[in-house]
Amino acid sequence: MSDRFEARFAAVGGQGVILAGDILAEAAANFEGKNAIQSPTYTAQVRGGPTKTDVIIDSEEIEYPRTTAIDFMLCLAQNSYNRFAYNLKPGCVILIDPNLVHKVDEEQYNVYRVPIVELTKRELGRMVFTSAVALGAMVELVECVKPESMIEAIRKKAPKGTDVINIRAFNLGRSAAAELKR
Repeated sequence: MSDRFEARFAAVGGQGVILAGDILAEAAANFEGKNAIQSPTYTAQVRGGPTKTDVIIDSEEIEYPRTTAIDFMLCLAQNSYNRFAYNLKPGCVILIDPNLVHKVDEEQYNVYRVPIVELTKRELGRMVFTSAVALGAMVELVECVKPESMIEAIRKKAPKGTDVINIRAFNLGRSAAAELKR
């Protein structure tokens, strides 16, 4: 039986969601032995324009490479939510930055709020670690891959010399999401 998991990361160009999707797919495929694909989408205006990446993880071969029933969505921009909040399963876990996304459907979905951008800026000093913070929060909320697998994928995919701080960012995101679950 299939263990298909579908995730969507939506933001604006420059917020690191393409890298986040790449790291998630890497964690599933190379550190957990699952099948995984990533499909990024850029709009005409890459930096600052709506951007998304979809990731499918499955224990079986992935025959259809498009998302049809998304289990998890991360959103870091209202215009990206407005544009990409489709094909979400009822009960989908949606993680938003409440400083950037204000209107979401809370009747159909399980919405969690973590001020990811503010947390990244305050605790790490640089916005380039936003995607690692978001991945940590995601893994804590949906447990789609093991945290250890994600850390190994971060070590492999993060820009050279940034793995230690990216892992710190990942753990920061996990802690923030763990607080929500209490």
